Amino acid sequence: MYAVIKTGGKQYRVEAGEKIRIEQILADIGSELVIDQVLMVADGNNISMGKPLIDGATVKATVLGQGRHDKVRIFKMRRRKHYQKHQGHRQNYTEIQITGISA
Repeated sequence: MYAVIKTGGKQYRVEAGEKIRIEQILADIGSELVIDQVLMVADGNNISMGKPLIDGATVKATVLGQGRHDKVRIFKMRRRKHYQKHQGHRQNYTEIQITGISA
């Protein structure tokens, strides 16, 4: 059984027991999350899709930790103009483990 959820402006395909990193959510480590923005639930051959969301479907998850991704380096240059710009960015994330899917 798997589900497609929407959080942080992105969509994720999740199964029970899976660990994923999503955009940062302000939650304590060890706390329980309930994600109610479920787009699709599939159980074998039974597939239910929402328009856009499925009413009453939820995905439960536990917060494992907070952190930051690896640095992404940005380099801009204009040739022959003596212009170079170096920049970096580290995006915050929340690591969660999916504990259950209910449709």
